[in-house]
Amino acid sequence: MAALQQTGWQGELLENEPMARHTTWRVGGPADRYYRPVDIDDLALFLAELPKDEPLFWVGLGSNLLVRDGGIRGTVISTSGLLNDISQTGEMTLRAESGVSCAKVARFAARIDLVGAEFLAGIPGTMGGALAMNAGAFGGETWDVVAQVETLSRDGQRHVRMPSDYAVSYRHVDGPKEEWFVAVDLKLEHGDGKQAQANIKELLAKRGATQPTSQPSCGSVFRNPEGDHAARLIEVAGLKGHSIGGASVSEKHANFIINSGAASASDIENLVNDVAARVLQQTGIALRHEVHIVGEEGNSAG
Repeated sequence: MAALQQTGWQGELLENEPMARHTTWRVGGPADRYYRPVDIDDLALFLAELPKDEPLFWVGLGSNLLVRDGGIRGTVISTSGLLNDISQTGEMTLRAESGVSCAKVARFAARIDLVGAEFLAGIPGTMGGALAMNAGAFGGETWDVVAQVETLSRDGQRHVRMPSDYAVSYRHVDGPKEEWFVAVDLKLEHGDGKQAQANIKELLAKRGATQPTSQPSCGSVFRNPEGDHAARLIEVAGLKGHSIGGASVSEKHANFIINSGAASASDIENLVNDVAARVLQQTGIALRHEVHIVGEEGNSAG
């Protein structure tokens, strides 16, 4: 892509940016371009100037994401820590931009005596990512509490969409093409904020006790098959601790793959595929990964 003329946008545009800096697995080759917008209006200006055929990829906290060692061709839009406004918009509604962490939304809601968002504390990502995949934790799913969303199309136009504009299912969302989530209004209920805060604390303690939260991972790797749990199937197959290169199945939670610090993206992808193949061979159940695997194969980028 030819160099962009900076005629209005004010964000930071980096070239050949290593994605290992921006994913929770700490792996991934370089993105051709990596844009950090100032706000939604700035992002709209930037998108309007991009060529129509420029590949776009959006990244929040970089959880639930494996970027291959060859990196990403095109432009990555970063929202984490950038599109991070959150506010109460009505008696029982709040608005969060797509870069706000799910945990922050849960705590904010509890502080203003709104309940129903506590489960978000268990999702290790941003609201944009949670909306894109209908992320869930502790029995709750993101789209259960969505009132409406705001999107940007690649020509920089803003749109307000209702839940009825999307087909939402377990860890999957289909909606208008070439639009990306930049904010969401959540519909919650009045309740006991102190109890909600206590519930959040309990949920996070449970997460810390059962998941390897102190080690580089992407969160859960595989979707749970109907009526079962991926972690149970992986454990039954004897795969806890199983490793390829610097990647290994967590001893603490079998649906997590850990980067020991020396893993390449290909180590991780090979282990994901190997675990699925062994579970299928031993149980007859085909696991589907919920982690998004993107980019091009290639040599590990330092």
